[in-house]
Amino acid sequence: MTPSRLSFIISFILSVTSIYGQKIYIPTLTLQLEDFLRDPESAVSASITDNFETFFFDQTLDHFSYTPQSYATFKQRYFIDSRYWGGANSSAPIFVYLGAESSLDGAPTLIGFLRDNAAQFKALLVYIEHRYYGQSIPLGMSFEEALENADIRGYFSSAQALADYVAVIMHVKRERNAIKSPVIVVGGSYGGMLALWLRLKYPHVALGALASSAPVLYFEDITPQDAYYSVVAKDFKETSETCHQAIANSWSEIDRVAKELDGLSNLSKIFNTCRPLESGATLKSFLKGLYTKAAQHDNPPTYPVRLICKGIDGANTTENDILGKISAGVVAYYWNSTCYVNPLLPVTPSGWSWQKCSEMVMPLGITNNSMFPPAPFVLDDFTEYCRCKYGVVPRPHWVTTHYGGHDIELILRRFGSNIIFSNGLRDPWSGAGVLKNISESIIAVITDQGSHCVDIYPESHNTQCPDPDWLVKQRKTEVEIIKGWIDQYYADLRASK
Repeated sequence: MTPSRLSFIISFILSVTSIYGQKIYIPTLTLQLEDFLRDPESAVSASITDNFETFFFDQTLDHFSYTPQSYATFKQRYFIDSRYWGGANSSAPIFVYLGAESSLDGAPTLIGFLRDNAAQFKALLVYIEHRYYGQSIPLGMSFEEALENADIRGYFSSAQALADYVAVIMHVKRERNAIKSPVIVVGGSYGGMLALWLRLKYPHVALGALASSAPVLYFEDITPQDAYYSVVAKDFKETSETCHQAIANSWSEIDRVAKELDGLSNLSKIFNTCRPLESGATLKSFLKGLYTKAAQHDNPPTYPVRLICKGIDGANTTENDILGKISAGVVAYYWNSTCYVNPLLPVTPSGWSWQKCSEMVMPLGITNNSMFPPAPFVLDDFTEYCRCKYGVVPRPHWVTTHYGGHDIELILRRFGSNIIFSNGLRDPWSGAGVLKNISESIIAVITDQGSHCVDIYPESHNTQCPDPDWLVKQRKTEVEIIKGWIDQYYADLRASK
């Protein structure tokens, strides 16, 4: 099994939370793609990172208080690519990628939108790492040490992260004498939410924001809790009704077999598990993770939902029937792995786990779903889990209090501007996205076939398998909108002189 596959399965394991013995799969917001889901001929060479310079900014630990400890600083990492920049004399723009819940290491190759369009805008490219991820850990601690320290992890929040980004942006502008250069911030998933919030909180710093696949409405009761899993089910049903039905029927069959005398042993053999299963819940959690990940990243040209359904529908099996088909879907997805479901891997702390338990309380659950058994989100259970794990009680109302969300159309029409909400309707997170235009400059760019953050991935350079027309059009639309913002800025700048 390759490292990329191991990493993928680790993400499933880390997303499984135990509450009173019940296994609950919680999908992640990550936009990171596994290597085996990418088209190797369209991948950008890792040597692209040679064009980036690495810097470390002395970042303030606490931007919002003035106690002695708040003045402590830590090294925050950021990358700059200045190859295309037109310079400060022409007030050439600055494109800033807001790193989210992962290391910044892969961003220069993974986030192609900035690089692919930098030359035509003569833009300076800046990629900033989110505090507590990658190499941007406070006070010289390891990630594990910072997350285990109740005092230090208290500075791990989105508001502090936004202030970090602003401090780095202003530092870069001052260092390069580029105070008049307009800034466009770009983020995907959680980073897309950060891009939106930075534009709203710091409009004097960011001229505009591209918020790709940002589920900004998945808080409190704004969006039905089963919105995510409903889209997953829809994706599979649209791909193949027989595949969808086989998955729907498999959950009760797993439960039935697991209760038999040698049931767990039989399930382990059917699914070629890496270790003997200890419960049917482990298998079900893995499968939920597989289906949600496939739907979330149902990207061209691999289309993992299609891969799974091709395996399920094409299974030539009478023995084990439904479970044999489901196993064939797993094999089709991973194709040459030696085993599946539960490899013996070290479990490391998850920063997103802390963020969910503090402020990012997104009530995802399964209610009346055509493909998954019910598993509703229960705030009391989640609160108890967070209290036991971190000693804190989640704040489910804080995001909407601090950033807004309720009546977003009415509110943003009154004071917001220069925001792109991009969403693909095959992305399960799109159910909590902004899917219609709010004003002339707050635009929803929607694609029926799009998946999670696919618009900010690199353009395909594979002439045999180019990007589909709808994706080319989506990116072109976003570029034209951003160009309009910058042209208007320059006109206003000339008028002010």
